[in-house]
Amino acid sequence: MKKMILTLVIAILGTSLGVAQKVNVNKNNVANNGYDVVNYFTTNTAMRGSIEFSTTYNEATYYFANAEHLKAFKANPSQYLPQFDGYCAFAVAKMNKKVPVDPNTFRVDNGKLYLFYNDYWEGKPFNTIIPWIGNESEMEKLANTNWKSLKNK
Repeated sequence: MKKMILTLVIAILGTSLGVAQKVNVNKNNVANNGYDVVNYFTTNTAMRGSIEFSTTYNEATYYFANAEHLKAFKANPSQYLPQFDGYCAFAVAKMNKKVPVDPNTFRVDNGKLYLFYNDYWEGKPFNTIIPWIGNESEMEKLANTNWKSLKNK
């Protein structure tokens, strides 16, 4: 929990100080904390990938659960990449900030992958997918508008 809060604070401070980071990666430059982005689409579940089935795309390393998922990603990466470079969709919409996610908290909607923060916030559990789903259409519009200026920060 302390590690996630520290990561969140660093992400928020980094964004506010103008430190640019294109894709949400961990300290090892692995996107989505090693979870297989193709798996969300094929089984609608979160599954960790393996370094054995990995590739680099846009300066980030992606892990996959098997060779088929790796092949699918290589054939069409944009089909599987999470929205907002893997940052929390809710935070992009409501806070206009890049915030880390819990790869287990996701939504695939209309062929797009959305990831969400799900941990403690100000001492209380906070799963950002809940308010997102409560007003999904408006949240998506707001996130897309904010992302136009936020993505390069």
